Amino acid sequence: MTSQKLIAGSAFPGIVVPQLGGGDLTLGAPQAGRDWQLVAVYRGKHCPMCTAYLQELNTRLPEFHALGVDVVAVSADTEVKATDQMALVGPNFPVAYDLSIEQMHALGLYVSNPRSPQETDRHFAEPGIFVVNSEGAVQIVDISNAPFARPGFKTLLGGLRFVRDPGNNYPIRGTHVAA
Repeated sequence: MTSQKLIAGSAFPGIVVPQLGGGDLTLGAPQAGRDWQLVAVYRGKHCPMCTAYLQELNTRLPEFHALGVDVVAVSADTEVKATDQMALVGPNFPVAYDLSIEQMHALGLYVSNPRSPQETDRHFAEPGIFVVNSEGAVQIVDISNAPFARPGFKTLLGGLRFVRDPGNNYPIRGTHVAA
């Protein structure tokens, strides 16, 4: 098995997915006058941990916006499933759906098969957080192969406050790769 992971500092891939409410959403392209974007990949409607995680993200949204960070969420769910789950979340950020297996792989995500038809009816991405900077580069990447291993938003916000402070001159970390 091989798996290509996004390299910190590399260009975030131009991935376009359908957005709930209509139209398309380009992941990694900040909106509303913000210059960075947080892309939260969640597992889907079958995951109650994802619902709670996105609810927390929604409560922290003003803090991300205060830092100039736009927030979007995306899953491989169908429009119907994503709509049902977002009725529980009530997000104030854009939500996209129908992330394809090819797009999951382009992001370097772990992809899982359903355990049973009762869990879900299609492959899905395990959690991932990507922070894309104003140059379109991957500033922060956190991917997991399990729903219970993801960064806390309080810690992430603290880190982003530090990174975004020009006085800290903080570089993108983790850019050294094997030859």
